[in-house]
Order: sequence, then C-alpha cells, then structure tokens
Amino acid sequence: MKDTVLSVEDLTKVYRSGDKELVVLDHVSFSVEQGTSLAIIGPSGSGKTTLLGLCAGLDTATSGVVSLMGYKLNTLDEDERAHIRNQYVGFVFQNFQLLSTLTALENVMVPLELRGERNVAGKAKELLNRVGLHDRLHHYPSQLSGGEQQRVAMARAFITDPKILFADEPTGNLDDENANHITDLLFGMNKEKGTTLVLVTHNLELARRTQLILRMKGGRLVEQEKVVAV
Repeated sequence: MKDTVLSVEDLTKVYRSGDKELVVLDHVSFSVEQGTSLAIIGPSGSGKTTLLGLCAGLDTATSGVVSLMGYKLNTLDEDERAHIRNQYVGFVFQNFQLLSTLTALENVMVPLELRGERNVAGKAKELLNRVGLHDRLHHYPSQLSGGEQQRVAMARAFITDPKILFADEPTGNLDDENANHITDLLFGMNKEKGTTLVLVTHNLELARRTQLILRMKGGRLVEQEKVVAV
C-alpha cells in the first residue's frame, strides 16, 4: 500500500471584490499516492494554477482541506507552510524564476543553502551535469537560452530530493525541440528519484505521459482519467 502524499478534500477558492464573488475552485477533491505522476489540464481560467498553488501551500483556500505529506496546510501559518515546502517540495515554473544575479551553479545551490547546509556545490554540479549543463556552471541566466534556463530550474528543483514536485506549464515558454528535451529530462529524473509529480499543462501530449489526468472546467474537477501505458 503506497502512502498518500497529497490529499485534497472539498477544496474551494473564492475571490471577493466588493459585493462580487468569483468562484475559482468549486469543491475539488482527489488524492495522489507516492511516486505517482499526475497532470491537471483544462482551458485557461479553469482553476488549474490556483489549484496547484493551494496544493503546494503557496496560497490558502476559502474552505476545504489540503494535506501534504500528512500535514493539513489550512492549520499552518505561512512560516510553517514555508518549512513544509522547503523540506518536501520542488518547483518548476513556466518562467523559470531564476535569480538573475546568481550563476547557474549558485541558483541550484540556493535551496540547500536556505536549509543551512554547507558544501553543496558538489551536488549542484552533479545535477547540472545530469541536465547537460556542465559547461554552463558559471553563466548567468541572461547568458542562457530558455531551454538552458529551464534545465537549471529543474536541477534546482531536484537538489533537495523532494518528495513531490509541482510543475506549472514547464514547457510553456519553449520551442518544440527544447520542450521535448525538458519533458524527457523531467520524467527521467522523476523516475530516478521516485518523486511524486504534479504538473499543470495545456499540452495533452505531455499530460498523457503521466499516470493520471485531472480535467478541470469552470473551477470544477469534471474528469479523472487513468492513463494506460503504451
């Protein structure tokens, strides 16, 4: 029996502006077991990125419960949620979110340095080598292509050996060739590390490489589809 890494129960998110209410998520429930890969798909405005942010503890729900690694995020304050993210979670974003004043190597080292760990350059170099950037260690983000920046972001995401990785449109800003390369790296490294993967994507081809697809529409979860490996 695999452990449940992420559990979402009756999750609702409402934004209020004056007398108006915008329901972005409407009573969404699902769970994810350890080592599972999951894609959240749906049209723009369906609540995908909001759902991902709530699952990762980057925001709080109006009602409902998110349990991440057994911790109920709605019972924690921001500092406590940040601690959970730092211990268990990795992130890959569409726009890379690298620190422009740090080199590729320094960007990858940051998560472990935030934990107070020392002598982390060796592990960072290993991961940059794994993503094919051994000759770009001392380049700044502005000196790297989009594909290279996303590979740095992936190395940074995996350096903490996360239990769960959240990826928000990880190939959204890349051309087809780079997108395919990043996708192969993402699933390859995910399998190697035994990480649970939750990704938001518009790309159905990418979604079909996961084991489970959640389809969102109008803030509701309208379908859960298990993907049969070919």
